[in-house]
Amino acid sequence: MTYVITEACIGVKDGSCADVCPVECIHTRPDDDMYFIDPDECIDCGVCVPECPVDAIYPEEEVPDKYERFTVMNAVYFDGPGEQFK
Repeated sequence: MTYVITEACIGVKDGSCADVCPVECIHTRPDDDMYFIDPDECIDCGVCVPECPVDAIYPEEEVPDKYERFTVMNAVYFDGPGEQFK
């Protein structure tokens, strides 16, 4: 399991979630509109969830259907240009 950042993060990029992540699996670049969680690095601890000021983070299996595309977006982010984070 991993956690997924969804639509509510777009344009906010508060960074509180990344600040508390013990394995530093939450990333963004200056040109990105939101943060992304690397599913291969996430240890499923959940400490990021209560830190998100816009409630954008869900456990992968609890992502609402309307945000399912963000599960794919988070995974693909690290298979493409986000490779720099690995």
